[in-house]
Parts: sequence; C-alpha cells; structure tokens
Amino acid sequence: QAQLVESGGGLVQAGASLRLSCAASGRTLSTYTMAWFRQAPGREREFVAALSRDESTYYRDSVKGRFTISRDNSKNTVTLQMNSLKPEDTAVYYCAAGLRGIRFQIQEYAFWGQGTQVTVSS
Repeated sequence: QAQLVESGGGLVQAGASLRLSCAASGRTLSTYTMAWFRQAPGREREFVAALSRDESTYYRDSVKGRFTISRDNSKNTVTLQMNSLKPEDTAVYYCAAGLRGIRFQIQEYAFWGQGTQVTVSS
C-alpha cells in the first residue's frame, strides 16, 4: 500500500510560483496514475492534474498553461509546478495514486496524502 506525503505549500502573492511535491513510500509511483486534487473552504474536492503511467497528462481548464505535473522516478516523487498563481488557486492540495488511467473522480484513486495548504493573496 502506497503512503503519500505532500510538501511545498505556503502563502504567496498572486503571480508567484510554488512547487508541490508528493513523496511515496511502500510503492513505486511509476506504476500508478498520479493526480493532484484541491479543496477550497466550503467547496468539494476537485481534480487539478493527472499523469498516467505512459506519461500522458491532463489538466483542468483553469490551470492549463500555468501548472505542470511531472514525475521523478529516481526520487519516487511527483511534483506539481504552479506558476502565475491566482487567489482562486487557494486550497488544500492533495496527491493521489490510482491503478487505472487518468480519471477525474475522487473514488478512482485508492491512495491519498494528507494535503498541503496553498494560499494565494491578492
């Protein structure tokens, strides 16, 4: 069973960048579809980006061109590079691992991290 731990969140101003990392123990992340979700206060958790085992990627429309998901197999980590951050990106960001291809639904991902807070001030 994979254990996922996110890091890299913080408080930044609009237009800044952050790099989130998801480290795994117990499993090799290259064997999973990896995804990032986020949850803002009072809102449902939503899909942000995903990276399949064959390195296909998919992003929600609002982050396309600003966020990049990637995998470092040597470190067994997945990162989410977030550029040109906006206040509406403020949320707790979660890393997730799934055994199927890219999916947008929470229930398609079996393993989750504890989340890392990203706050973007205007």
